Amino acid sequence: MADDVEAADGRQRTIRFDVLTLFPDLFQGYLSQSLLKLAIQRGLVQVHLWNIRDWATDKHQKVDDRPFGGGPGMVLMPEPVMDCVEAVRAKAEPAGRLLLLCGRYEGFDDRIRQLLDPVEVSVGDFVCNGGEVPAMVVIDTVIRLVPGVLGDEASAADESHSAPGRIEYPQYTRPRVFRGLEVPEVLLSGNHGAVARWREEQSRLRSERNTNG
Repeated sequence: MADDVEAADGRQRTIRFDVLTLFPDLFQGYLSQSLLKLAIQRGLVQVHLWNIRDWATDKHQKVDDRPFGGGPGMVLMPEPVMDCVEAVRAKAEPAGRLLLLCGRYEGFDDRIRQLLDPVEVSVGDFVCNGGEVPAMVVIDTVIRLVPGVLGDEASAADESHSAPGRIEYPQYTRPRVFRGLEVPEVLLSGNHGAVARWREEQSRLRSERNTNG
């Protein structure tokens, strides 16, 4: 993803997220905080919100209905969802664009999946009330790979999952002693080689514990 952000002429290229949702207001607080807010202000990231209800065909903006075959809950209807996706897709598509379609209720009419053939993203083996929070997770994760978003580019290179299965080493700051727990002596030694070796070993041990449960 980071490779798509830098244009051939060296100019910074914006990465764009188009989020299709029934609840765009859920994103307002998220978009106005921390690194994402700064990235948007600096033109590194764009986030466009689209309300699927705007493509409903009745006065009540109905987008869901009961499932054929019975069962609990409601299912998102294909017509407003497909019309919304196709309208957003029809707009100019800059490089580095991601379209995130957020589900709700009992999910989508399966013909939406068949017609779109999307990349289906799971953020874990659990069920959320909708796709909005997982979409925020995707955005939060991807923007860290965009040059200029992080204060220090080395942050992304050293952190957990920068390599498959890798967990970052433990970090410490002041005070040197807190509630009887001391900062490891090697981190105070000034020996950069010893610090690097300690961090590599701690990363390996943490990664193994995480793998082995």
